[in-house]
Amino acid sequence: MKIIADLHVHSKYSRATSKDMDVYNIGLWAGYKGINLVGTGDFTHPDYLKELKKGLISQGNGLFVLKGTKGVNFMLTTEVSNVYSYKGKLRRVHNILTAPSFESVDKINKALSRFGRLDYDGRPIFGFSAKELVKLVLDASPQSMIIPAHAWTPWYSIFGSNSGFDSIEECFEEQAKYIYAIETGLSSDPPMNWRIGSLDRITLISNSDAHSPEKLGREANIFDCEMSYTDVINTIKTKDTKRFLYTIEFFPQEGKYHFDGHRSCRIRFSPEQTIQNNGICPVCGKPLTIGVLNRIEQLATRRQGIIPDNAIPFKHIIPLKEIMADAFSTRVNTVKINKLYNEVIVDKGIPELNILQDFPMDELNRFFPVEIAHAILNMRNGMVSIEPGYDGAYGKISIKALPQSNDQPTLF
Repeated sequence: MKIIADLHVHSKYSRATSKDMDVYNIGLWAGYKGINLVGTGDFTHPDYLKELKKGLISQGNGLFVLKGTKGVNFMLTTEVSNVYSYKGKLRRVHNILTAPSFESVDKINKALSRFGRLDYDGRPIFGFSAKELVKLVLDASPQSMIIPAHAWTPWYSIFGSNSGFDSIEECFEEQAKYIYAIETGLSSDPPMNWRIGSLDRITLISNSDAHSPEKLGREANIFDCEMSYTDVINTIKTKDTKRFLYTIEFFPQEGKYHFDGHRSCRIRFSPEQTIQNNGICPVCGKPLTIGVLNRIEQLATRRQGIIPDNAIPFKHIIPLKEIMADAFSTRVNTVKINKLYNEVIVDKGIPELNILQDFPMDELNRFFPVEIAHAILNMRNGMVSIEPGYDGAYGKISIKALPQSNDQPTLF
């Protein structure tokens, strides 16, 4: 069956996260988006785990549904932060963990609790290495999976410019053989990652890392496999291009760390400009925050445009509310935009990702003003203008002023 999966989200128990991020609202908004498999997030937090155990019912296949509902399946997931010193440098690496049962979660949490508090934050922080995390998790739950999260983010990721490593093998050493996938993050997309030859064996997955319900599905994975924990995990592990159909991606320029720069100084640089300035901010004289594009350039072993033989396809999207707001030259959460969004998505029950990916022009015209319908087609064809994000500031996208096209998009 076709599965639209968003496996990395957070609960209200994580720092800087909406109070609405409980399991019920996650399930509700997953339905609005068209997601039929979503991560729970934060299963390490004791209070949230109680809510999960109370609200979810096992389907006998490693997945769960909310009591009294059907349609949206949940996978038990969390994110863990490892902050430690390695070879004289402070490393900060975030990893996603999956689990097939509450029994496995209990074993993982018991093992983790020996090294730090689980009730402090939905994303717990530990002082041991990412390599040790793999061993600890797999000893507790052999069917679990460890996936480096938002792999290129400057501050907290495996390849981050400020606190990461240059390869999976350097980070995980002898445990690297158990790393089957990485999450590309909002500021990179598959073509950028394809430039790194050592990642050819790795499955590239995409998730929203949502901190509020509306952010669900801004990135996701499309599978054609059984709706079961084992089949989804094996599809990722084996990089099965017949069962892993494609990923849904942010335009990476819109991500918060695509370019280099200093947000407080309003300095946004391309990698070339950063080199010209020796990596120093011309306003304050401090080192610039090196973004994802620059970091990939540092580690690249291929020129742009080369597609590995076993690459999984992708599609770029822009969230529907952003498209609406751009079409009407207004902000995203205005009364007008919320009303129009709710009339189509909530009242009529049409999933957002279906609209963004599949609706032909005549269907788009049925539900939206012509400006929005044409903007959606332009988005599908990559006809967008973007001021790249940098140093924690999202990029700014413009669609409406561009030429319109009725051509259907192709993968890659």
